[in-house]
Amino acid sequence: MINRERILKEFFELIQIDCSTKGERQIADLLTQKLTALGLQVQEDNVGEKIGGSAGNLIGYLKGNQPSAPVLMFSAHMDSVEPCSGIQPKLANGIITSSGDTVLGSDDKSGIVPVLEALRCIKENDLPHGDIQIVFTVAEEGGVNGSKNMDPALLKADFGYALDSSGNPGDIIVMAPGQNKVTVTVHGKKAHAGIAPEDGLNAIVLAGKALAELQQGRIDEETTANVGVISGGSATNVVPDKVELRCETRSRNASKLEKLTQEFADTFTRVVAANGGKADVVVGKAYGPYVLNEHDLVVDVAKQAAVSIGCNPVTRGTGGGSDANFFNNYGVPCAVLATGMTKVHTTEEYIKEADLYKTAEWVLAIIQQAANMKK
Repeated sequence: MINRERILKEFFELIQIDCSTKGERQIADLLTQKLTALGLQVQEDNVGEKIGGSAGNLIGYLKGNQPSAPVLMFSAHMDSVEPCSGIQPKLANGIITSSGDTVLGSDDKSGIVPVLEALRCIKENDLPHGDIQIVFTVAEEGGVNGSKNMDPALLKADFGYALDSSGNPGDIIVMAPGQNKVTVTVHGKKAHAGIAPEDGLNAIVLAGKALAELQQGRIDEETTANVGVISGGSATNVVPDKVELRCETRSRNASKLEKLTQEFADTFTRVVAANGGKADVVVGKAYGPYVLNEHDLVVDVAKQAAVSIGCNPVTRGTGGGSDANFFNNYGVPCAVLATGMTKVHTTEEYIKEADLYKTAEWVLAIIQQAANMKK
């Protein structure tokens, strides 16, 4: 039922559109046209203005012909990581790659294209379906800022799916961590490093003493921590009086996340003070965790749909966040579906041609599965 030639052509079309984070205007306009042509009512929210971007999230709504069926949501993000300008795709032996000096952009056009194809199929074949909401977000990369800043009242679905993960079609992401950002500024005392080093208090050394006491890396199967950026000092002959550290904590368990974050803050404050300095710690919540039950409707529908198209459904967790974190926290149960994208965020990114087609079949099967249900 899906049109493979059309899917491949549209995938090549979309990945060649420049769509840096906060620079999604061109692709947002094109997707608005495509969704409108498919009969959806489309609106663009004001998130672009909020975050200093060129476009907002697109929210489309298609009225169904099965009024008792649950309202479904399908989501994918419009932006790509750098370098994503001037992508030149190549297809060889069933594998799609870039020319090698950019990313491919399957993250996340391999989510957008299957959704568009499924919508075309239900329209062309007059298939039964419930109401369908489409949410194409901006600024997912680098902070999930599109969904983070949207108005939750715009979401009308009973449950939904974000197509935004590596892995095989049939893989369902049912657990993802929350993340906190921890920014620490350590204050020491400046002095000449050659003439009077004893008059100074080295902020970098103070930070190092605190770091030596921190738990970092893999804490347990659902919890991680990382010190990602350290910046400070001005010259080798100056005892540095300030250093800044940017860290993160993650866990799929909200209590563990808060406990670990507090340990980070307390350790810096305590160790630096004990050695004569001062630490200013600022904690910001990036997003909350979500955990879906194996028997939740959103998971069960995806599983049954996967089986119906010959895929082996596999439920698993992930260590990364996505728009689904916010959708779940807004009260819309949302699982993440794998699309086959591989080595994302690198110039070695690729996707199997067959996975594009299978993902489109999966989206269509989910729509058909839900059409036979009642709210």
